[in-house]
This record gives sequence, structure tokens and C-alpha cells, in this order.
Amino acid sequence: MPASFNHTIIAAVDREESARFYRELLEVPAAESWGIFANIQLEGGVLMQFAEPPVDIQMQHYAFLVDDAHFDRAYARLREQGIEHWADPQMRRPGQVNTEHGGRGVYFKDPAGHALELITRPYL
Repeated sequence: MPASFNHTIIAAVDREESARFYRELLEVPAAESWGIFANIQLEGGVLMQFAEPPVDIQMQHYAFLVDDAHFDRAYARLREQGIEHWADPQMRRPGQVNTEHGGRGVYFKDPAGHALELITRPYL
């Protein structure tokens, strides 16, 4: 069987808050949760598990490819919720969306401080 991505654990300050944030942003249902995890399920069976580690959280970067209509809805929610966002990963173009790579993209942070990116076209 070829390798495929199955799951990841994302450090959260509040696992339920983070799971809800991603669930709403990505428009996916909650998945069965157990133990220390609050889970969501992405297309293809990929499981995102949110946990509250007993250590300082180091920022990670997660990028999600969405279609144009989903991007419009998610970007509208970011603005409605007053979530700071940028057109670039260096955070030098606040309040903007980029149009690089033949699509649109935006950067922002999740409730735990991880850097997120929504794009409408893959880089490759």
C-alpha cells in the first residue's frame, strides 16, 4: 500500500475551542473524540486531533486548499470575527488577500497561535 497522510495532533490551549474553530473554518463535521483529543475529520479520512500539552506551544504552519466559494465564506467569517489576517507569511500586508500562484491566499492565526493559510490554488 502506498503511504498516505492519516492524522496529526495539533497543540491547543483549549482543544474544544480549537476543534470548533477549524471545524467552522473548514466546514467539516466533528469526529468521534476520545481521551485527551478533540477530533475533526477532513476529506480522505485525515484526522486532526487537538490536545492540550503540558508544555509551551510552538507555532506550526498549516495550509488548506479550498475552492473559491469556500474561500469567500471563510474569508467573510474571518473579517466578521475580527481575526487579524495578512496577504503574506511575513505579516507585512495586513488586511489583504494575495493573488499569487493563480489563485487567492490569506494567512491568519488559530486560537493557539498557529499560522494558518487558506489557498484556492496549489503551489505546484
